[in-house]
Amino acid sequence: MIMTPESQPIIGEAPSFLEMLEHVSRAAPLSKPVLVVGERGTGKELIASRLHFLSERWEQTVVKVNCAALTESILESELFGHEAGAFTGAAKTHIGHFERADGGTLILDELATISLRMQEKILRTIEYGEVQRVGGNETLRVDVRIVGSTNADLQALAARGQFRKDLLDRLAFDVITVPPLRERVEDILPLSHAFAINMASELKWSLFPGFSPRASSALLRNKWPGNVRELKFAIERSVYRSKDPAQPIANIVLDAFDSPFKIAETPSTPGVVAARRKAPLLPADLKQRLIDAEVDLLSAALEKSRYNQRLAADLLGLSYHQFRGKLRKFDIRSKPGTD
Repeated sequence: MIMTPESQPIIGEAPSFLEMLEHVSRAAPLSKPVLVVGERGTGKELIASRLHFLSERWEQTVVKVNCAALTESILESELFGHEAGAFTGAAKTHIGHFERADGGTLILDELATISLRMQEKILRTIEYGEVQRVGGNETLRVDVRIVGSTNADLQALAARGQFRKDLLDRLAFDVITVPPLRERVEDILPLSHAFAINMASELKWSLFPGFSPRASSALLRNKWPGNVRELKFAIERSVYRSKDPAQPIANIVLDAFDSPFKIAETPSTPGVVAARRKAPLLPADLKQRLIDAEVDLLSAALEKSRYNQRLAADLLGLSYHQFRGKLRKFDIRSKPGTD
């Protein structure tokens, strides 16, 4: 897929995210290969394309290839091209992505899924800047910057012989790690508003009425294992299911499968027994247990919000003044290292 400059803005002010963007800005002007790694849904494709559009190659072609979506033979033909008659059905010459991206950038998404044989061919192209079409004899020179992206542990795969160590060495001139959303708690609400405004516009709403305090708290408390992609889908789903466009969004639909008629798991289903709540140990001091639980939650909220008290209050569904009152009640330090 040939890409154009992204219209979707990159939103984020969390320290870990800003540090990553600074890393991108330093690496972008180079023509060296770069790996973009991170959990699923963190936005690796946006960061990979940003590397191109901030580079001196920004006016040249950038081509993105989803390596997981293609079989080995098709991927070989797509990357390197083929000559007419190279195989059954090859009626005419096909220009591969390495040639299309000559002078620009080639983004290899889902890099870990590439076969070892194809890895060897890619390594040769990186080392010598040469490609040969399938079924052809002519060696073609190309000047392509490679940006790979993956959510797999390439070092572990290389240690098991499932990824070529020499290719990893060449690709990993520098590695940019995109932080997960749980490490960007400050960005959850700004991202949510941006996604909601876009969805409201798609639904032809005159304006987006915002989120209720309860909804904002739910967004901040969720762990978001699917990261920004999961957040985006949850926000869009919640906006479109809202019954009154004039009222703030009060319900965040985190699970699209959630229903009162959802098929229940049977007791024999693996994991059901383990998921049952353990019986509490008795006897117990209920009052002290409740105090301990409240203190633990307050402390955890402070730590997750990096001691931003307003954000910590939102995490617990409290007002700022309620949260401050509880800190005083339990004599909890409002900042790390304070007495």
